[in-house]
Amino acid sequence: MAENEHAAGSSDKQVPRQDEEKLKNCFIGSIDQGTTSTRFLIFNGLGVPVASHQIEFKQMYPHPGWMEQDPREIVESVQTCIEEATKSFTGMGKSVDDIKAIGITSQRETTVLWDRDTGEPLYNAIAWPDTRTQPIVRELKDKQGADKLQDICGLPLSTYPSALKLTWLLRNVKEVQQAYDAGRLMFGTIDTWLLYCLNGGKEKNVHVTDTTNASRTMFVDLRSLEYSPEVLGFFQLDPKKIRLPKIVPCSDAEAFGSLASGTLKGKKITGCLGDQSAALVGQLGFEPGMAKNTYGTGCFLLYNVGEKPVMSSHGLLATVAYHFGGKRKPVYALEGSIAVAGSAVKYVVNNLKFVDSSAKISECAGTVEDNGGCYFVTAFSGLFAPYWIDDAQGTMFGITQYTQQGHIARAAMEATCFQTKAILDAMEKDSGHKLTELAVDGGMTDSDLCMQTQADIINIPVDRPIMRETTALGAAIVAGFAVDVWLEFEELKEINKEDRTIFKPQLPLEESTRMYRRWTKAVEMSKGWLDSDTEAQSQ
Repeated sequence: MAENEHAAGSSDKQVPRQDEEKLKNCFIGSIDQGTTSTRFLIFNGLGVPVASHQIEFKQMYPHPGWMEQDPREIVESVQTCIEEATKSFTGMGKSVDDIKAIGITSQRETTVLWDRDTGEPLYNAIAWPDTRTQPIVRELKDKQGADKLQDICGLPLSTYPSALKLTWLLRNVKEVQQAYDAGRLMFGTIDTWLLYCLNGGKEKNVHVTDTTNASRTMFVDLRSLEYSPEVLGFFQLDPKKIRLPKIVPCSDAEAFGSLASGTLKGKKITGCLGDQSAALVGQLGFEPGMAKNTYGTGCFLLYNVGEKPVMSSHGLLATVAYHFGGKRKPVYALEGSIAVAGSAVKYVVNNLKFVDSSAKISECAGTVEDNGGCYFVTAFSGLFAPYWIDDAQGTMFGITQYTQQGHIARAAMEATCFQTKAILDAMEKDSGHKLTELAVDGGMTDSDLCMQTQADIINIPVDRPIMRETTALGAAIVAGFAVDVWLEFEELKEINKEDRTIFKPQLPLEESTRMYRRWTKAVEMSKGWLDSDTEAQSQ
């Protein structure tokens, strides 16, 4: 059952009214570069978006399991979104002079390599869900020292981190190997590539990343937040031959440079963090024990564990949640990563053609009362947390002559909900703490049916904000802190708190337990679909 919560809550420390008026007329730009689309939003100091523009960009699938993107197109999409959103902003009679800073949040792990001398990419960006590195993962798991990596960097050897994508590129792309041998190879995740290009490319040579994105590469010691010689040695990387970006806190008034061109030329970029960290910040998850789940292309649950990293023994990742710099220490999180969430919905729309848009998937799923015994293990990129099964592929179980389109549509949505429960169970074991409520955001949360299903499966309330652009809001917040739009977290506590919807569990516990048991059986049966012939295509 969904209930609306209108009141934001009382507090002993209210933001003074004159500050509210000032914040209404103080603005921060936010670049939100996601897996399938780019957007630029302009928020006021109260966290309200006043202008935005969004563009989808091309995804390339040259072989099964491969996913690539054009690095140049990504930059162009950002520039276009900035121009169009700013045009809307000034069309309201507002001035660009009132935009105090810009923040960037982006898809993580996606890897770009370029030539130091030309500033041009040497290959397409390899996107984070890409699984071509499965044979390399298996090879490296048998290498001496492999068992020590996760305790250093918080991530397991899998197809997910940037390190494996770089390894594949060095082995398979001649231009990359030549640039490496000549000491010209520059490495970056999408944040680094955007910052390099938006600052003017090779002329200014801004080569930097923040702690949250750096922690997704495998190259960084999670405790020191510096590159680990042990990990670089494991991957046989010579730091003299490859240029790794400088690591800085997420909020910094100088390190990220400024826009070199366009309507907002000269505006400082003062915040940068990975998309899932940005969503945690946007949900104001500043206290240990707070968590959020973002339902985008994939689905990512972050749980704030405080100022010391917690290494998971139950299939989760240890990562940097955020780092505001200055006197504030970095804050860490446990993360559960689901590779396929919204992309499963797009599969039903684009490949199975049950409906003509993702927005109608709930309508299709709502034509039936339940999944009709159908379970869809959406392992298009293997299975991520907490399973880490790299030889699984997408499989559907329980199909009979009774099965209709609605059952499959419902099963596609439920897959994300079941995996979220698996992550929450693992998180409880690692942290010793059981969540009493789950804050959510992202495109799939627009579906009341999906969110009610999620509440039923995890058996705790699901809390959905009315303004779901929390990832972009998080980037705006870290940028705003760097230029003193806000000084303390206390000033943010009323942001996006009104008119939240709470979905309370309705399904009997025995029924949700039975469904989850069937899901677990389906996961077990999805293992082992990749054989040596399939692997050979990826080498």
